[in-house]
Amino acid sequence: MWPDLTLYLWIVWLVVVILFVIIELLTLEFTFLMLAAGALIGGLGSYLLGWPWWLQIGLAAVLSVLLLFTIRPLLLRTLRKGEDPAKSNVDALYGLGGRAMGPFVEGLGSVKLDNGETWTARLAGAAAGSALSDGDRVVVTRILGATAEVAPASEPSGDAKETP
Repeated sequence: MWPDLTLYLWIVWLVVVILFVIIELLTLEFTFLMLAAGALIGGLGSYLLGWPWWLQIGLAAVLSVLLLFTIRPLLLRTLRKGEDPAKSNVDALYGLGGRAMGPFVEGLGSVKLDNGETWTARLAGAAAGSALSDGDRVVVTRILGATAEVAPASEPSGDAKETP
């Protein structure tokens, strides 16, 4: 009376493959592409060979894991081979030095970074008790929106003024 649903399992495999490919197009990290390949080769391939459903699922899972840990790292390394190693945007600000442009009041003030930009600043959590005055060296520890979180520089830089 009821049809054997395993006869329609090929539709499930095709839907899974298409779904993974669509997700891969949105993420571009090769993770879902490897899962789609595992479902296509392991799942649909073993269905076409007439193997049982539990073997189809197991083979799809094993192939997906193998592809994730073998082919995906190679693809990512090849994709990122020509990238510029220089940091840009906010990533370039982490660890950048600067000078306080005035005294910090209640942990808030402004700094002029070594790249010439002026930022609103807040003292980092560990340095919140220390006082900064005009000209003190700081280091950017984090960027929170339009505010740089800074900490006092631990060692004097080479451009610090020397007293006779």
